[in-house]
Amino acid sequence: MPNLTIRRAKPEDKPEWQRMRLLLWPDEASEADLSDLDRMLAEPTEPVFVAVRENGKLGGFLEGGLRKYADGCDTSPVGYIEGWYVDEDLRKQGVGGDLVRALEGWAREQGRVEVASDTWLDNETSIQAHFALGYEEMERLIHFRKKL
Repeated sequence: MPNLTIRRAKPEDKPEWQRMRLLLWPDEASEADLSDLDRMLAEPTEPVFVAVRENGKLGGFLEGGLRKYADGCDTSPVGYIEGWYVDEDLRKQGVGGDLVRALEGWAREQGRVEVASDTWLDNETSIQAHFALGYEEMERLIHFRKKL
């Protein structure tokens, strides 16, 4: 397992955090999102955890929060994994699990008893990672729209 430190994100992490966000969400993330990073850093109910390499560079992040509702959950609010990314060279080495456990610990500190998450139907890597960490599938959903 790599020698990494898991901690809350800091302002100086923004360039590396943004780099990984662009890899996770290439169609949605943009340079304009830098203001969103500032907002998350200032918001205590939207924790961001980062995996810091020995050289100080980041190797992963998890953006979390609280949601009033999550499919399959019995309580409200619940801790929620909003975004989760680990650099390719660190995958399958426990880094993702360490990030998730950091969020789970934070959720417990908030008095929460459930954490939920979601992923795309075709993201088999994410689905298997969730199962490996003890998460159970609650339902599958396809969204539709029609332009008028």
